[in-house]
Amino acid sequence: MPITLPTTTVDALPFAAACFSILYGLYALFAPGTFLRMAKLQPIGERRVGLSEIRGSLAGLPLGVGLATLFFYDQPFTQMALGAGWLFVAFGRLVSILSDDASTFGNWLWLLVNLIVAGACLAPVFGLVPA
Repeated sequence: MPITLPTTTVDALPFAAACFSILYGLYALFAPGTFLRMAKLQPIGERRVGLSEIRGSLAGLPLGVGLATLFFYDQPFTQMALGAGWLFVAFGRLVSILSDDASTFGNWLWLLVNLIVAGACLAPVFGLVPA
């Protein structure tokens, strides 16, 4: 099966979002300690089982769905799955900003990044990008 690259904006947006998701997932998978420090978090005490949550949830899902979208970037279902995932990441971040006293520049910046990635996947599905 030959690998094709996107040739239109409609295909390039979900492809780019998939690449971002894969890089995000790989970073969380192979550098969970650095990933936590970037988020201003750290494992508590000697037990480092929290890293498995980073590798499992925060790395696995974006990596898996990102790979599926990368290979099937022209399929609306994979675009919707990845876009919905990032949209709900943004929603969770917004809830945290509003209710957890977490209104920092970094959180607002990540909210914007999450919305851009979600939009890159969902805009083609809903016909918001001209062909």
